[in-house]
Amino acid sequence: MRTISGKVLQSLGWKITSDYAGLKKSVTIFAPHTAHIDYFYGKLGFTELGVKFKFLSKKELFFFPMNLIMQKLGSIPVRGVVGQNAIYHVVELLDDAEELHIVVSPEGYIKRRTKWNKGFFYMAQKAGVPIVVATLDYNKKEMSIQKVIYETSDFKTALAEINSVYLDVKGKNPDQFSLHTEA
Repeated sequence: MRTISGKVLQSLGWKITSDYAGLKKSVTIFAPHTAHIDYFYGKLGFTELGVKFKFLSKKELFFFPMNLIMQKLGSIPVRGVVGQNAIYHVVELLDDAEELHIVVSPEGYIKRRTKWNKGFFYMAQKAGVPIVVATLDYNKKEMSIQKVIYETSDFKTALAEINSVYLDVKGKNPDQFSLHTEA
């Protein structure tokens, strides 16, 4: 591990098993998201990977003074950008950046959901960037980049690839995670 973030992860028994391999832009889905602590591990892991990233977070977290902390941590409010929805805001951010990875929890909540928010797919599609499938596996204590999906013309095809990655991944609260079951 090369950064303080990496050393903290390592001291907690976690490892990172892959990286972005030179990829400059993406919409990265990060799951399972079953506990608030997932953010902490994700922040440490992405910092260790040395990528420029921003997280999408629910707009309810952006009240004063919490909004200052959230912005400092690299969070962007979902549905909180005046005059824009999150998809177009993210596309604009990706278009304007030389290097940026937008990290999204596709479930949208830490509680069990069988229907994920499709916004991550449309963000990648409209920005012309790949979807990176990242996992946080509590059984293995491992954060990993499992797959890069370049083909974003069909949601069902991309979703089948994504679901195959998460079949055996366990979140902190495994009963709170479900694959997307309806397309």
